[in-house]
Amino acid sequence: MHITLQKKSPAVKKQDPPTKILIVDDHPSVREGLALRISLHDDLEVCGEAESEDEALTLVQKTQPDLVLVDISLRSGHGIELIKRIRAFDPKIRMLVISGFQESLYAERAFRAGALGYLNKQESNDKMIEAIRTVIAGEHFLSPEIRRRLINQALKTSDLTKTPIEQLTDRELEVFRMIGEGLTTSSIANRLFLSTHTIDTHRENIKRKLALNSAAELSRTAVQWLLENG
Repeated sequence: MHITLQKKSPAVKKQDPPTKILIVDDHPSVREGLALRISLHDDLEVCGEAESEDEALTLVQKTQPDLVLVDISLRSGHGIELIKRIRAFDPKIRMLVISGFQESLYAERAFRAGALGYLNKQESNDKMIEAIRTVIAGEHFLSPEIRRRLINQALKTSDLTKTPIEQLTDRELEVFRMIGEGLTTSSIANRLFLSTHTIDTHRENIKRKLALNSAAELSRTAVQWLLENG
């Protein structure tokens, strides 16, 4: 009697689930573009989109993303504050800033808040995917210029070596930027979910740190700064 032995089929390796990515940006066209670029890669998956700080936090809790792509400017709230709140909610969630603002303005603040990377929106698709994969791996993604800047900043021992703008807190810098955009105190308060009294306090602190003597001088300086720095 002949017994035919059948070869066992090779075990199929179980594929890891795709990395879940939440996109947070106040421009629908930007979110759509980022989602399209991400969809070209089978191991990456967009699990949600948000345009504001509170909407993003709701989706973070609902979808449990592995990575959040965050813009600095949001429809309401602020990217830096969102990073801090996500980090407090779940430190395991990775965060990558993708913004139109110059890296020198916000990269250091983003890293201090809890982001692992900073990328300009104008970078190529390959560079964006490289940044995403780097941050997912738990590593920092930043340009050589910002790497040098952060090393130099770490070696500084006094605030006296910082420029006046660098001495502004994250919240003060955001208020300063909104002043440059021409927003009123009440509009800024509504955007940041703060009282007008708090915004007035920030305005006074900004004037003091930048050695400005009046509200008009503050407005002119903020407008000029925004024109030069985007």
